[in-house]
Amino acid sequence: MIGEIHILGLYAPTALVSALAAGLLMLGARQALLRFSAYRWVWHPGLFDLALYLVLWTAVAAGLDHLHPHSLVLSW
Repeated sequence: MIGEIHILGLYAPTALVSALAAGLLMLGARQALLRFSAYRWVWHPGLFDLALYLVLWTAVAAGLDHLHPHSLVLSW
């Protein structure tokens, strides 16, 4: 996970990119959980959200680690 991703001429740390991607996934997951009333089965929604975010961040970071470095270049 140490490294940088080239995005439109800007080098961004992979940790930042994976954290932002996990945040976007978390927004979608939270909306789905709210829509299906899944939070009524959760003891502490804030802790559940934090744990889910950390799981998503770990999964996104692991996925980025397995990609080829040249496939992480986004440019025009």
